[in-house]
Amino acid sequence: MKRSLLVVSAVLLVGLWASRTGLRAQDNPKADDYKISDADMARVNPVKSSPEGLAEARKVFGYDCEMCHGAKGDGKGEVVESMKLTMRDWRDPATLAKLSDGEMFYIITKGKGKMMAEGERVPEKLRWNLVNLVRALAAKGGGEQKSAAATPAP
Repeated sequence: MKRSLLVVSAVLLVGLWASRTGLRAQDNPKADDYKISDADMARVNPVKSSPEGLAEARKVFGYDCEMCHGAKGDGKGEVVESMKLTMRDWRDPATLAKLSDGEMFYIITKGKGKMMAEGERVPEKLRWNLVNLVRALAAKGGGEQKSAAATPAP
């Protein structure tokens, strides 16, 4: 009950913020028709992954992203079903294999489909650390899947 109240409160706060700033999910490009310039696609992450940067990104991810993407990046967040979202499991490295860091940064910054844009409210360095965190989730998930596959069944 307490957790549900927390999720509802978070969603309401995000909605209130979005309405006050004039930013709504429907203003974002639909998932299938967003266009990213070649320059944005080619951007290279200037922020080296570090424990401190990942911890900072994890904090923002916890209150801004986890409700949809899930705590582990598995796409099983608490609001996925009620919002009728189709989420991908980032723990599978193949899910992100064709996504450049520049494209991921663009999506975090501008939003995509129903995903709200972080825009300028989150500093650029932190947005790049969010890219590092998503990559770390994929690497961790891939490692877990490989080790489970390599372990013989009893």
